[in-house]
Amino acid sequence: MTGHGQAVAENEHVNVLVELRSVNNRYLKTTISSDLDPGYESQLESLLRDRIMRGAINARIKLLFYGGSRDYQINTAALQAYQQQLSAIESTDHQASLDALLNLPGVIEENVPADRLQAAWPVVELATREALEKLVEMRAQEGAAMQKDLLANCDLIAQLTEQIESLTPNIVKNYSKRISDRLNQMLEDFNVSVTESDIVREVGIFAERVDISEELVRLKSHIEQFKLIINASTSNGRKLDFLTQELLRETNTIGSKANDVEIANHVVEIKTAIERIREMVQNVE
Repeated sequence: MTGHGQAVAENEHVNVLVELRSVNNRYLKTTISSDLDPGYESQLESLLRDRIMRGAINARIKLLFYGGSRDYQINTAALQAYQQQLSAIESTDHQASLDALLNLPGVIEENVPADRLQAAWPVVELATREALEKLVEMRAQEGAAMQKDLLANCDLIAQLTEQIESLTPNIVKNYSKRISDRLNQMLEDFNVSVTESDIVREVGIFAERVDISEELVRLKSHIEQFKLIINASTSNGRKLDFLTQELLRETNTIGSKANDVEIANHVVEIKTAIERIREMVQNVE
């Protein structure tokens, strides 16, 4: 789910800005851009994983230290890369000055002593937790809207399932009438002899082949389970993902077994609703 959270925290030594952005993703993926030592990334990722299970999370953390001696160095690789790119587009009589190049992002780097970075961690953690709260709150608002939409689609599937169930008795009845009419016509045209037991046997085989009662029971059960998970205080996106696959499996079986045009139309509508659900549940926390 999408969301944004930003927070600032500071003490007498450092000011910390944390900005978190999330977009839809089936799994949890974190990208961290930080002024901290790379060794702290695992701790930052742990904070994110404690609150978020799914989504592509981009974390940007900026540190501004107050006072103390500062050590700067030139990133020669970045400087040379800028020079090479500029030389390809600039005329020889207009070269960028060194002052201009030194002001480009990433050319001048500040080396912060390890002890100062370590001392800044509690402030970073505080700002990260505050930003996370705002991100989670925003995602929860989107989740509430998604919950409403998911339940509406579940209700639609339940209604269509009831309609299919009401049509099932007519499948065998209509087939029995069709085969009787066809046999009567054959008897008239070709003087064919067919016993009543032959007709009963044929209708019985057909009835067994098109019986969708078990699929309808399972479909209704999956819908109820789906609603229970959606309305639970803690959501489980992976369970919803699995149930969505099972809904589609039962619906496909009903469509392949039921020999009825009206039921086939209802199956198409159910599959359309399931597809809408499938797209949403991949992003549910």
